[in-house]
Amino acid sequence: MIRLFPSVPTRALAPSAALVALALALTLSACGGSSSDAAASSSGGSGGTAAKGQKVSVEAKDESCTASASELPSGRHTFSVKNSGGDVTEFYVYAPGDRIVGEVENIGPAISRTLTVDLAPGSYELACKPGMVGKGVRAPLVVSGASASAEPLDAQLTEAVSSYRTYVETQAAALLATTTPFVAAVKAGDAAKARALYSPARLRYESIEPIAESFGDLDPLIDMREDDVTAGTPFVGFHKLEQDLFKTKDIGASGPTADALLANVEKLVALIPSVEITPLTMANGAKSLLDEVAKSKVTGEEERYSRVDLVDFAGNVEGAKTVYTQLRPALEARDASLVKTLDTRFAALQDLLGTHASTKGGKGYVAGSGYVSYDALTPAEVKALAVEVDAISEPLGSIPAAITAA
Repeated sequence: MIRLFPSVPTRALAPSAALVALALALTLSACGGSSSDAAASSSGGSGGTAAKGQKVSVEAKDESCTASASELPSGRHTFSVKNSGGDVTEFYVYAPGDRIVGEVENIGPAISRTLTVDLAPGSYELACKPGMVGKGVRAPLVVSGASASAEPLDAQLTEAVSSYRTYVETQAAALLATTTPFVAAVKAGDAAKARALYSPARLRYESIEPIAESFGDLDPLIDMREDDVTAGTPFVGFHKLEQDLFKTKDIGASGPTADALLANVEKLVALIPSVEITPLTMANGAKSLLDEVAKSKVTGEEERYSRVDLVDFAGNVEGAKTVYTQLRPALEARDASLVKTLDTRFAALQDLLGTHASTKGGKGYVAGSGYVSYDALTPAEVKALAVEVDAISEPLGSIPAAITAA
């Protein structure tokens, strides 16, 4: 089974004195790289070993990523990440092949965030991404010992995992069902039809994006943006076709790109049943989806040619709300006040998003979208959406701690 990504609880943590001492004694420094060149850098430093259950502190600067340990026993670990740099940053735990085991996005300067993940024995990489682009500054992490036995789940969490798996596989099937006619329209040279079919496929992808991202080699081939292009990495996937359809408006040579996109979506759909889903990965994934909204949807960066960012926004929110809904019975028994807060915040966010729905002939209408173009939003409307995303971010980030508490 492939272990799913997680993401982050949004909490600022103060390292204990013992942890600080450990950090000073066992600092592993990964230098090189920058937020501008986006190149990956490998750490050449030596690290220490953290005890089981001991938090690992990570200091992310604009050109370095320093962790308090480079060796861990297998099991559950929490990384406390502090951004000491000037750029907004991200923190990742990668398994081989750049498969995302856990991620924390959108960490502003002077902000601390935590990431809790379950790590099986093996080799990993820690990565800080100042500027939130490229492969980041990396350092090795070795996890050793026997694989920890999965803790038994109660009936509510077992049902949550089962229901969420059904949702994911249903959305994956819908992604394939919507991508297929989109690709066919591109290959047929029917640009108007392809433009109308682009948004529906994006909605399905965005609803399960954290799971897609758990396949580190496949996700970029489907969802990379032009910013990710390097000398050895050509521009491919949904956003290359978006560029062809909405910017250059020339799809005469887009057939091979469309064929490759469909083939990669088919691979993703085939691999999804192999993903191991746990309550922790569900909760972290939900937070990851809202981090995505804050990072690139509410800012209008994701769909820079089509301007259908609100479709991606809606897909991310739908995916996060689904996780919450599946975990809600278990959460209600553990933290009723958190449930009350999330009920309120999800309703407010979805109601606000609903005010930007659009129909044919309406202001800002984009064929196939269901929402107005991002360009039709006023600055005040963008700010209001950002405020609601911020308001739900912290309580959503409290779910992992709530469901993993003894």
